[in-house]
Amino acid sequence: MKILMITGSPRRKGTSNTLAARFEEGALAAGHTVERFDAARAKVGGCKACYYCRKHDGECAQKDDMIPLLGEDGKIMSADFIVFVTPLYYFGMSAQLKAVLDRFYALGRKLRERDQKAILLATAGDDEEWVVGGLAEQFRDVCRWAHWQEAGMVLALGCHEVEQLTETSYPDDAYRLGASLV
Repeated sequence: MKILMITGSPRRKGTSNTLAARFEEGALAAGHTVERFDAARAKVGGCKACYYCRKHDGECAQKDDMIPLLGEDGKIMSADFIVFVTPLYYFGMSAQLKAVLDRFYALGRKLRERDQKAILLATAGDDEEWVVGGLAEQFRDVCRWAHWQEAGMVLALGCHEVEQLTETSYPDDAYRLGASLV
């Protein structure tokens, strides 16, 4: 299986990237291929709602680091699984990840034509479950619209720092999720 992991944390060695690494280890151990796109390090402009993509068969007017991801033969469309990885930023995904997700607009309804699956890995400093509710619902809405199968979530609560995360079962949960994909 081909997995496209899109990470959205500006902290290279932060909690969400730690979860991503464990998920990747599990997926690789199961024989899958994983390609990571680090939204926080990439040049990604926000969607400009210019509709250029609608007039040019999904080609975006912006020429930035999203080019290899978009298009019918791009990494988004060719992946079997798309994994979104983010720290919780004010009850939602990071701005870096949201900019990438907004640019999926160029693919339009083509996203609905592939049998794809999606996963959400997220970390939150707060330990109250309700704080990730909006993020989880946004993920579900994206899956619902794109006709993607939800293949799992790891929502790591109470993990503002890596030391807190490593004292929990969340990294092992991410590994097991990666290893269990079919």
